[in-house]
Amino acid sequence: MNTNYLPEGARLHTPENRELLASPAGLEKAMNQGIIVEGIVTMCDNALCLHVDLQCAQGKLEADEVLYCRAGETRKDIAVISRVGKPVAVKIMALEASGGKLTAILSRRLAQKEYLSYLFSKMQLGDLLSARVTHLEPFGAFLDIGCGVASLLSVDCISVSRISHPRDRLRVGMELPVAIKALDRDGERIYVTLRELLGTWEQNAAQFEAGQTVTGVIRSVESYGVFVELAPNLSGLAELKPDSAEELRAKVGHVAAVYIKSIVPERMKIKLVLIDVSNTRTGCKDPVFYVNPKDTHHLSHWVYSPPCSHRRIETVFDSQPADTQ
Repeated sequence: MNTNYLPEGARLHTPENRELLASPAGLEKAMNQGIIVEGIVTMCDNALCLHVDLQCAQGKLEADEVLYCRAGETRKDIAVISRVGKPVAVKIMALEASGGKLTAILSRRLAQKEYLSYLFSKMQLGDLLSARVTHLEPFGAFLDIGCGVASLLSVDCISVSRISHPRDRLRVGMELPVAIKALDRDGERIYVTLRELLGTWEQNAAQFEAGQTVTGVIRSVESYGVFVELAPNLSGLAELKPDSAEELRAKVGHVAAVYIKSIVPERMKIKLVLIDVSNTRTGCKDPVFYVNPKDTHHLSHWVYSPPCSHRRIETVFDSQPADTQ
């Protein structure tokens, strides 16, 4: 993954960033070479100008330079105000000395524009990006995929195991790798996916054996059974037993103890028996990634299904046109 464009905050405490912000010479170097630096926004004044702590200098980020607006978009004041207290990735446009104080004129907009140009000219479907979750909606999660550039991770791309809301799997501030699912060049939007990094059916099922009793999370309660998630990309079905006290207490999101009756790769089925149901909900845990972003930078083809299964679940990145959603 490209380390020149990281989610905001990732470069803040790096030796390179600290060195550039430590002296006027460092700031001048960043300005002349077009290096993106990061600082913390300390205030938004009544003119909607952001003041940024650059260690040896004060940075000024005018409202129109806070966000790159795509065609048809207009800047919203909340997008400026909400940056207070947070890191921003910026380019230094000018250095001004007055009264013994050094002020750096900054642009976050140009940093984002540069990154978007890189994404659409150099990146391909299936390429991996570093991301940070910024906020959650019922339909998906919004991620910072670099320099504050936003991307949507739709709820169906979060995992193979179905969830009712992204908060079942993610939390704001969580850092995670994602793969590019679609590049909309006309709209300058990037869509990403996570489920291909969370392992195949076989990889997830290898953690379990028939005869074990384990914990899982109830994701759905149907008339014919209770679906229990054993791992983000693996669920099993506990068949209903009439008037079972455990099943009467089964609630979506609650933790359940289940007995693994059988594992059937040909049908991608795990048959469960519901043993007990907790009255508490599980917290969001960090997912286990079966793709190491340090070693893998691109996914061309991902097959979730076992070779012996007649049902096929897969994602083919390289054969998809880039301008699709």
